[in-house]
Amino acid sequence: MKSFSAGAWLSLSVPRRRSPASAVEGRGAAATAGARGGGGRMKPRKKKAGGPGMEETLCCCEYLDRTGERSHLAACLCNCEDLDECCERWLTCRTLPPGNLERIADTFKDRFRFPWPRGAVKIDISLLPPIILLPVFLHIAALHFLLAFIILISLPVLVLWYYYLTHRKKGRTLFFLSLGLFSLGYMYFVFLREVVPQGHVGHRQVMILTCGLILMLVALSRAKRDPGYLCCQMSNEKALCPSNNNIISNWNGLGSANGLYRVAPPSSSTNIHVNSDGCSLKKEPGQVTDDWCSKCRLVQPARAGHCRICGRCVKRLDHHCVWINTCVGEQNHQAFILALSLFLLTSVYGISLTLDTICKGKATIKALFYCPGVYADYSSALSFTCVWYCAIVTSGMGYILLIQLLNISYNVTEREARIALRENSGRRLLCGMAVDTGQYNRGFLRNWIQFVSLGSLPLQHSTEAIV
Repeated sequence: MKSFSAGAWLSLSVPRRRSPASAVEGRGAAATAGARGGGGRMKPRKKKAGGPGMEETLCCCEYLDRTGERSHLAACLCNCEDLDECCERWLTCRTLPPGNLERIADTFKDRFRFPWPRGAVKIDISLLPPIILLPVFLHIAALHFLLAFIILISLPVLVLWYYYLTHRKKGRTLFFLSLGLFSLGYMYFVFLREVVPQGHVGHRQVMILTCGLILMLVALSRAKRDPGYLCCQMSNEKALCPSNNNIISNWNGLGSANGLYRVAPPSSSTNIHVNSDGCSLKKEPGQVTDDWCSKCRLVQPARAGHCRICGRCVKRLDHHCVWINTCVGEQNHQAFILALSLFLLTSVYGISLTLDTICKGKATIKALFYCPGVYADYSSALSFTCVWYCAIVTSGMGYILLIQLLNISYNVTEREARIALRENSGRRLLCGMAVDTGQYNRGFLRNWIQFVSLGSLPLQHSTEAIV
């Protein structure tokens, strides 16, 4: 056996002190060895979740397409297999496969974008037709009386055709909102450029017209806010109701957030749970009721309805208005009526100022139908054409406002009127313009007081009004 010296035994029994650098190297080597050998295996570092747009900032001409891939505006006509197949079949006189045109349209909509500092912004195509076609049509109509007659008749027909086309597909579109806003802006531009320089309109009249237009836009922006959406149920345990502090004590119309009451059917069950904060309703398993919305998974309060276009339930749903691209419900019905009223007043005032300028010495109504020599000057012809366009739009909006005022007077919504006519449970009044269901009508004055108080605290009803 080999002998060891005292120094050797001391070096084996006492561990040597290592420098910090050597310690770090040792730990790194041990970790590497452990990872290779399997013992004390270290988990690999996870990469942060996020697409290409999260890792690197997009330039002004780049965007993430509908598949999540990074693309460029310069490649808007590239890599479209559906378009290539469509052209190939068209050249060879073969029929297109089903859904080919729809996929081409979806691809085109996804690639139609505008450069923006942090990535190209997608533009809704339905915004462009009014902006491009309306000035062109009006300028063509100003060339001759017959052209104006044809175009002014064709425009409402085209708008109605597009309305029924989109209404049948149950899709949302910005076409009507773009048409309304651009019509207002363009009519105001023509008024300032063609009518005011003639010197017949004073600064005070221009200020009144401008203030009316601004107030109408403010009311319109208020009408585009939340109409009173009901929150959808996210699980089978809970269904969220309107986000207010008023407790919905009973369902099927015996109590609601807006103070409207109706009688529950004798056979209906009221086994609905309300949580402590009054914002949760749950339907019993197997229970069938007309007020249960299977899409939003909630029990609708009295007079609430589900909008098939928005895909949401709305408190006191009146209708879905395409001109504001949202529903008209409890929270924005007042602003909707105010916007319509301000539009009519502003439009009629602008029409009267324009006709007094281009048809001097004639009454407004008479000048609208007879204004000799107006097409001799292109500026006057363009102003007169815009007046007739405004008159047509104002007539349509006036009819909508009249129907709304009659419905408010009888305390019935547009949705309730359609249901009553379909089920033959209501009676027509005033040559069919109004429908009285007899369910919520409390008299002209009380109906208007109830409408003015929409969105506020519920009205206090007597016991006789509930039963």
